[in-house]
Amino acid sequence: QVQVVESGGGLVQAGGSLRLSCAASGRTFSTYVGWFRQAPGKEREFVAAVIWSGGSYYADSVKGRFTISRDNGNNRVYLQMNSLKLEDTAVYYCATGSLVISYYRYEDYDYWGQGTQVNVSS
Repeated sequence: QVQVVESGGGLVQAGGSLRLSCAASGRTFSTYVGWFRQAPGKEREFVAAVIWSGGSYYADSVKGRFTISRDNGNNRVYLQMNSLKLEDTAVYYCATGSLVISYYRYEDYDYWGQGTQVNVSS
């Protein structure tokens, strides 16, 4: 069993930056670690994912602005978010899974955190 906890959300002005952190406890992260987000009234959507052995993926909407990285030693994954836009406002979730067939499908991830709120203001 893996417990996943997100942190780092908050209120930021458009154009600003935030760094989200995802920590795992109980055991190390599974092979895939992904960030997803859900805005009010919308479905949960893929943001970024990193494979523990290397490789990262991004949604088109965040490519060039967000960077996912991992710290193997501290068992953490980060999401650096720059040039934030109003439409980035959402609850951001971190998830991990071993048998992920499609890194962008939230159904493929086994363990989820409770989410951290990101609000981008004008």
